[in-house]
Amino acid sequence: MSQLLHIDFSLRHEESVSRQLTARYANRWKAAHPDGTVVYRDYGSEPVPHLSPAGAEVKFVPPADHTPAQAAAYAIGTGLNADVAAADTVVLGVPLYNYGPPSAIKAWIDNLVIGGVSHDPATQESLLGDTELVVLAVKGGAYGEGTPREGWDHFEPWFSHVTSTIGLTPHYIRSEMTLAHTVPALFEFQDIANASRTEAEAEIDALWTPEPVA
Repeated sequence: MSQLLHIDFSLRHEESVSRQLTARYANRWKAAHPDGTVVYRDYGSEPVPHLSPAGAEVKFVPPADHTPAQAAAYAIGTGLNADVAAADTVVLGVPLYNYGPPSAIKAWIDNLVIGGVSHDPATQESLLGDTELVVLAVKGGAYGEGTPREGWDHFEPWFSHVTSTIGLTPHYIRSEMTLAHTVPALFEFQDIANASRTEAEAEIDALWTPEPVA
């Protein structure tokens, strides 16, 4: 049976574009997998604890030698890994905050990456199975080639690098300029924001559009 792990990281709720897009993705996925299971985590509202000293230590201490604090931290990490390993697809809703990722996704990754659990530390081969990773990246501005703030998006480069160490490759679907609808100085870019949102929605929908029969 197929399983989707659906995770939101936005601090906002009804007005959150990333939450709206992950909901759209989950609905399309459920329609395509009527017998599948969706596991939902709202780490924007109930984040994973930030990495503790004990959590950092467990990466270098055999489980048999864990202190109680280390064992508790290890259980958090192995639980997160079990979520990912059980899923055929993981979809993340990630807004950009101050040109970087929400602290909640940093906490998730810091607890997730454990040598011998998430990956083989010698080969970097994933121990999480053949998991598809989809990231719905929502940005208040625009940071692509030729824009005034090209290169200011510090989420995607970091996330691509860190997930490569556990054998996962993110597929990014982007919706940009979302602040054009709320920040007066950006109102002139609302058409760009609408087009980017429409393109993201179309890209989500196309993931389950059957190819035409020749």
